[in-house]
Amino acid sequence: MTNRYFNIIVIIITFCVSSLNSYSQSSENHELEEYIPSDSIFARFLHVRNIPIYNNNEIELLPTGRIKFESLFEDIRKAKKHIHLEYFNFRSDSIAKEVFTLLAEKAKEGVKVRAMFDDFGNLSNNRPLRKEHLKMLNDRGIEIIRFDPMKFPYINHALSRDHQKIVIIDGEIGYTGGMNIADYYINGLPEIGPWRDMHVRIEGPAVSGLQKAFLDTWNKETKQGVEGDTYFPYGKDSTYTPEQRGKQVAIVQRVPRISPDAVRRAYIEAIDAAEHHIRIVTPYFTPTRSVRKALYRALKRGIKVEIMVSEKCDISFTPDGGFYYANKFRKAGAHIYLYKGGFHHTKVMTVDDRFCTVGSTNLNSRSLRYDYEINAFIFDLQTTYELDEIYSKDKTNSERMTKEYYKKRGVWRNFVGWFAHILTPVI
Repeated sequence: MTNRYFNIIVIIITFCVSSLNSYSQSSENHELEEYIPSDSIFARFLHVRNIPIYNNNEIELLPTGRIKFESLFEDIRKAKKHIHLEYFNFRSDSIAKEVFTLLAEKAKEGVKVRAMFDDFGNLSNNRPLRKEHLKMLNDRGIEIIRFDPMKFPYINHALSRDHQKIVIIDGEIGYTGGMNIADYYINGLPEIGPWRDMHVRIEGPAVSGLQKAFLDTWNKETKQGVEGDTYFPYGKDSTYTPEQRGKQVAIVQRVPRISPDAVRRAYIEAIDAAEHHIRIVTPYFTPTRSVRKALYRALKRGIKVEIMVSEKCDISFTPDGGFYYANKFRKAGAHIYLYKGGFHHTKVMTVDDRFCTVGSTNLNSRSLRYDYEINAFIFDLQTTYELDEIYSKDKTNSERMTKEYYKKRGVWRNFVGWFAHILTPVI
């Protein structure tokens, strides 16, 4: 009887231990199944929003104006069918002259050239294109138009400007980023020194996203209805599945009244997906409330948030508001770096060494709420690593914002920053 009870007890203990081990293993497997890296979380968001992720692209970062224009000129020379350009402005200087001379040569060869610039952007630069320039360019075979021409009463044209920077060549090669057409991207400006910026060259299916963005805006403005397979050699869309590999790119475009929150939501979802760190470079740091809240959430989760802004700027008022917000985030635990090597006009973000974005979007209300904007979100470890390396080098030419630094700015400058932040919804 004693042996029988003993055997029963052994069986019960064995069963319990086995059950605990099974539960523990099940829990571990469950945790493994639940873990999703940040890039996959963000990719799922894009999929839900019906934003295509294009696969098998070649990506080249263009971290200076000289590198960008040398690459662009080389690709323009090789164009066979069409060249599309869309910029906030073409500054009438030596670079624009070289671009237009080259485009005229391609038009003479039979390549269709379409160019578009924002009329407000044109008028706001100190060397705008004038009517005689446009007539000369059209006479030379370059079809060039103004986006939303400024007309009386002018206030009607204050919002929804075209801030995009897009070039498409034969539907196979595309460019986007923060640079317009101007020589100061190479030579800098006397009052602020070197002009730092970033562009990206894309070769592959993601160019279809840039092409669609260009043609939608072009057709809206001209009513021409330009379309057809010749402009989309890779097709218009691609579907994301987890097993696909290669350099994947999503083109996220903000179009007023059609996709007004697209870029803003993309930034928020990317920030919310972060597991380890976020690095941001932006020239005008007056983010909307929803983006600010996302950054605060990241800091509360223990994410290392680094934000780089320029100590110098091409606009005299907005930077003070940016410094006000930067100091708020410094107090919350963010690492704020003040770039001292000129004006950093770059608009980039990297997340967890896994994915990044390069585009035209500033982290301010104009970009996030009003203007046409476009960003490439890139799922590629190497490209993200390269951006982080550039960021690290720029940190060596930067000063960390501290409480003492902010106080040294003086009471008046800090008051101006406080006042500027009140205007965040419109600047």
